[in-house]
Amino acid sequence: MTHSRSLRRQLLLWLLLPQLVLWLVGGALTYRMALNYAEKGLDQSLSQSVRSLARQIKPMGSGLLVDFPKAAQAIIEEDPVDRVSYMVSSPPGKFLIGNQEIAEPPPTHAPGTLVFYRMEIDGKPMRAVALDVAYGEEKHPQLLRVQLAKSYIARERIAEELIGDLLAPLLLLGVALSVLVYAGIKRGMAPLTKLEKQLKERSVADLTPLEFTTAPTEVHTLVDAINRLLAAVRRSVSQEKRFINDAAHQLRTPLAGLINQTELALGESDAALIKARLHKVHAGAQRSAHLVNQLLALARSGSEAPMAQVDLAQLAQDVARELSPRAVAMKVDLGYEGHQHAWMQGSATLLREAVTNLIDNALRYGVSREAGNEPTVTVSVHQHAAHVVLAVEDNGPGLSDAQREHVFERFWRGSDLPGGCGLGLAIVQEIARRHAGEARVTPVAPQGLRVSLHF
Repeated sequence: MTHSRSLRRQLLLWLLLPQLVLWLVGGALTYRMALNYAEKGLDQSLSQSVRSLARQIKPMGSGLLVDFPKAAQAIIEEDPVDRVSYMVSSPPGKFLIGNQEIAEPPPTHAPGTLVFYRMEIDGKPMRAVALDVAYGEEKHPQLLRVQLAKSYIARERIAEELIGDLLAPLLLLGVALSVLVYAGIKRGMAPLTKLEKQLKERSVADLTPLEFTTAPTEVHTLVDAINRLLAAVRRSVSQEKRFINDAAHQLRTPLAGLINQTELALGESDAALIKARLHKVHAGAQRSAHLVNQLLALARSGSEAPMAQVDLAQLAQDVARELSPRAVAMKVDLGYEGHQHAWMQGSATLLREAVTNLIDNALRYGVSREAGNEPTVTVSVHQHAAHVVLAVEDNGPGLSDAQREHVFERFWRGSDLPGGCGLGLAIVQEIARRHAGEARVTPVAPQGLRVSLHF
């Protein structure tokens, strides 16, 4: 089971989904950058604080004077959530004052250099800084370490405020962009909606071309494709109507004749008269059958047929061989001359129909029984580069100039001989045009007719 998909929905999905993904990725990257900048601000604050604290510790003889008032110490340790801890040790690692829970910094650093590192106090992550200060006499140098640690709460609060200030406008811009994308898709789909409305409002019988003046190139291409399809359907419907009209018109007379002959035969009591009537019925039935076959061939010649590489020379020779028994029975010299192979792009079925009709016409109407004139029908195929010519030539009575002008018209007959219906050469011309070719009729000296197909 197939599910219909809305083009508008797919466009919205493919345009808005990447936008949402990019917005989320951008938000995560922005949050990470905000944390980094907030951490830099935290490091700067710790740097200033640890240097200030180091200045409050002064060497006195062999000892140290810690000028760090109780009030300042209380302020530093006052906030239990965003706490600040400090520790003074001399030599480094030997606790003097502060919070002993502060971890030691990485071992490799020089005096006077700030060292930042991460640590935990009571399971809470902290940002710490250590500063080693040299003091004492030249002969008895001493080293003092001041450490300061602060929780990441302030950093996270700053990052959250920063991300809120940044993402809120981005979210509004995303919503505005989504609205603009939807409006743009709706406007872009308007020509398709208009086209859909035109097609829905049309009746089934309306096959006139669609008209579109203001629309994008892609919609014009679609409209052109639909118009080509409508033109093909229009041609097909026209051919079907013409076929029905032709069949109804041409079959009416022979069928009426058959009914008339059968009614007369039913009223006859003489066996000889009944037999004569039956002969007429049989002849009429044969003519009707031939007419139906020709009408069907005419309908096939105008329909779509698959094209492939066809050896027209071999096809013509095959058809001539198939009809040679009939020519022998009629004492007609049917032969082939020309190239043994001639390849072209075409429908083997339709081309065989055309060659059969040409030879059949020549055997029916191109046979002359004048004294000293042996009836001949010659089939030939010649190829010159991309140009292929198939011809059927006879030495019969031929046609006058006036007659040759009407020879390819439907139901036109140039002879009163029985059996024909005036469709053979019309079918040939239709098949030639289906192959982007043309059928031509030319007289033959001293007498005869040549019908050629030029591809």
